[in-house]
This record gives sequence, C-alpha cells and structure tokens, in this order.
Amino acid sequence: MGKDMNMKKILFPAVLLLVGCAGIPKGIRPVQNFELDRYLGKWYEIARLDHSFERGLERVSAEYSLREKGGIRVLNRGYQREKGEWKEAEGRAYFTGPSDVGRLKVSFFRPFYGGYNIIELDPDYTFAIVCGGSRKYLWILSREPEMEESLYESLVKKAKALDFPTEDLIRVRH
Repeated sequence: MGKDMNMKKILFPAVLLLVGCAGIPKGIRPVQNFELDRYLGKWYEIARLDHSFERGLERVSAEYSLREKGGIRVLNRGYQREKGEWKEAEGRAYFTGPSDVGRLKVSFFRPFYGGYNIIELDPDYTFAIVCGGSRKYLWILSREPEMEESLYESLVKKAKALDFPTEDLIRVRH
C-alpha cells in the first residue's frame, strides 16, 4: 500500500469526526485584523488535545502556503516513532468569511471540512492557539519547535479560561 493510502487510513477517522464541524465553538471568537501573508510558513505543534489522526506522532509541523488556484495549501507532517517513518497529509483551507478574521475551514478529503479557528495570535505571529469546530480540538503552535515554559503556561491558562479541557493536552516531542 502506498504512502497516500496509509495516510488516508490514518486520517479517515478525522474526516468522520469533522463532518459538519467547520464552525466555531460557542463563546469563542477568532482573531481579528488577521494577516494571512504573515501567518504563512512553517509552524510547530507544541501541544494538542488527543485525537486519532495524530495519535502517536512526534515532531509535528504544519506548513501553510498559497495555492495557485486559490485558497491555502496545508501540509501536516509528523514522525511515528514506533514505525520509524514520517506521515504527511496535504489539505486545503479557505476563509469562511472576511480574510482579516482568523476563521477558516480545512479539508484533507473534500468535500468534508473542519473548522480551523485562530483564537490567539502573537502580534509578531510567533505563537498561536487554534481550535476546531468544537472544544475537542485544540492546538498550541509556535514558529520554533520549543517554547518557553512561562509562555506555554500562559497560553494553557487562556485556553482553560475558554473552557477547553487543558488537563488533557499532550506536549509534542520535537
């Protein structure tokens, strides 16, 4: 079985979970004055809530770039230590409203989309908190593979104040 088929097998449960979840959790506001050009590039996953499509992955990153035919190319990559191999998934994202609001929908298997909501973003675009369409999906991202503990704890505190189950966060090994 080829790499693409293996990735589809891993991500298929995520598709089932994300169907109809391209929204945003109640009471959550995406960032305003969002600048896509500054957000593009590579981000490292610092922490996440557990879900089957990333379970067991380390050294997880996401790279965002413009697609020639519109939208954003999303390339997720993580290392599966038990198998000694890298896993990749390529998707596409589109704004769900104005492009200066950090609210998008992302798909790795069209026509199914999940929410991608940037709910905290450093003014210098060096760290972010992103959630999905429900409070079951949360990621803390950084431009660097490591984050100062005090910054990490302040971001966790912000997510907890928004009723995310932060006690379940998994720190990603890089």
